Amino acid sequence: MKQETVKLLPPEFDLEKKKVLRQLTRSHRALAELKGYADTMPNKNVLINAITVNEAKDSSEIENIITTHDELFKVMSHPNYNNPAAKEVMNYRTALWNGYTMVKENQLLTTNMIIEIQQFIEENRAGIRKLTGTVLRNETTGEVIYTPPSGEQEIRSLMANLEKYINDDYDQVDLLVKLAVVHFQFESIHPFYDGNGRSGRIINVLYLVLKELLDSPILYLSKYFIRNKTAYYRLLQEVRTEGNWEEWILFILDGVEQTAEETLILVKRINKIIEQTADDIRLATPKIYSKDLVDLLFFEFYTKISYIEEGLHVSRKTASGYLMSLEEAGFLTSHKIGKEKIYMNQRLFDVVQEAGLIK
Repeated sequence: MKQETVKLLPPEFDLEKKKVLRQLTRSHRALAELKGYADTMPNKNVLINAITVNEAKDSSEIENIITTHDELFKVMSHPNYNNPAAKEVMNYRTALWNGYTMVKENQLLTTNMIIEIQQFIEENRAGIRKLTGTVLRNETTGEVIYTPPSGEQEIRSLMANLEKYINDDYDQVDLLVKLAVVHFQFESIHPFYDGNGRSGRIINVLYLVLKELLDSPILYLSKYFIRNKTAYYRLLQEVRTEGNWEEWILFILDGVEQTAEETLILVKRINKIIEQTADDIRLATPKIYSKDLVDLLFFEFYTKISYIEEGLHVSRKTASGYLMSLEEAGFLTSHKIGKEKIYMNQRLFDVVQEAGLIK
């Protein structure tokens, strides 16, 4: 199949037709409710870490990188633990965090930042594609369905155009509509040899943060894409071949609405379990209770002695005693990984599992 031309942005199409405008109202409402509630949480890192683990797992699963949460916890808590798939998922989370930090600091999302994000994902510095031969195939039949542009100069020119579209709202198009356009354009440029899908899904949430539709990177479309994988790829291709922008935009807007509603339910459950755990620890082990201790227990799905020691500025013996007391009281469950013991926050694990996010 011949290489297809990727048109420069903005699209020569009325992006805000009646159906789109109606869906925009619902999508913005759901997103604003999520943002508003998340902003009330005193420790947003608790929320971000709980949700980004699942996003890293879901986004990687789309690329057939399959692992379990148990394996992820082992890799998170033990740098030398050998599980290549789990390490790839953790690379994604590292890329996401670094991208979020860069966007918050610079108030921009640039080509160089996107290249850096991809480097974290793939752990290489191959950068923008320079060689020809990249094609996208039907997973089932092997048929070539799309040949993205090739040549570093052309790709960089298209990325410069995309960068301007992301950062300069000269067209006054609704920001969620632009999100759909940005995602389509990046996936069509396909600038890297590997990691394009994962990079594109990180760009989605960074765009929402950049445009202040969210303060924290907590809304991810990956699970929605998994649930609607056939429609996702069909609609991407229909924009290329038929200019079917309306259905693609509606698809993304519906994803924002659904995902925002689901994430809000999870956020409320996490907040409730943090408050409940704080109350229960205060009653069960009043001598060791502190807000800082509770925050440390919820920073990740697990903790270990060194985290408590450093976080609370106590001795190793004291930190160990705290964790043993919490385990005896049923708040934590310990696991041995190598020579080290880690303590799982079973309540946080359970609440995320009940939300259907851990398998």
